[in-house]
Amino acid sequence: MKLLDNLGIKPNNLSLYETALSHTSYANEHNLESYERLEFLGDAVLELLMSDYLYNTKNIDEGKMTKTRAHYVCETALYEYSTKLGLNEYLKLGKGEAESGGKYRKAIVSDIFESFLGALYLDQGIEVARKFFNDNVISYIENHEIDFFDDYKSALQEYVQTDKRSLEYKLIDESGPAHNKKFTVEVIIDDITYGVGTAHSKKAAEQEAAKDALAKAQKG
Repeated sequence: MKLLDNLGIKPNNLSLYETALSHTSYANEHNLESYERLEFLGDAVLELLMSDYLYNTKNIDEGKMTKTRAHYVCETALYEYSTKLGLNEYLKLGKGEAESGGKYRKAIVSDIFESFLGALYLDQGIEVARKFFNDNVISYIENHEIDFFDDYKSALQEYVQTDKRSLEYKLIDESGPAHNKKFTVEVIIDDITYGVGTAHSKKAAEQEAAKDALAKAQKG
C-alpha cells in the first residue's frame, strides 16, 4: 500500500490497514469488516497518548488537561490530521457513498484517523503508535497551527443576544461537482453582512462565516 510506504510503515498484517480504510458502505457491499471496531480501539489509543503527552509535558491542572485533550481530539482536529496525511484518498467506499462525496465527508474522514491508529497499534505496538502520534499531532499543539474551536455560531449568537440584534445566515453561492461541492454563506446582523465563509458543507460554511464575523467584531 502506497500510503504505508509514504509513512515508512512496514506492515506485519496488511489486512488491518485495509480494514481501517473500509467504510461500512464498502464492507456491506463486499461482505467484509468495516473500520468501526478499529475506530473504537483507535479512539482509546489516541486518548491515552494525548493524556500521557499532556501529563508529562504540560504543567496544567486536570480541568485544563481535559479541555486541551478534547480540543485536539475533536472531529475537526481529526479531520485535519487525516486529510494532511491523505488518508481519505485511500478510503474504500460503497458506490452510493463514493458518488455522494464520502471521501470528503467530515465524519468519515475524521473516523479513519482513529481506525488507522487502531490498526497501527495492533500491528506495530504502542511505541510505534506513539511515534505516529508525535509526528502527526504534537506540532499542532506546540505551534497552535490550527484553531480547532468550531462552534463559532454559538459564540456569535451569544454576542448578538447581548444587544438583542437579529442574526441570519444566507447561502449566496454553491459550486463544484457533486462529490466536492463548495458552499459560500454570509452572516447578516441587523441587515448588514458581517462575515462570509466558504466550505464543503453548508454547516461548515456557516461556522466559517460566524468566525469571520466574530473576528471583525473583536477588531471593532
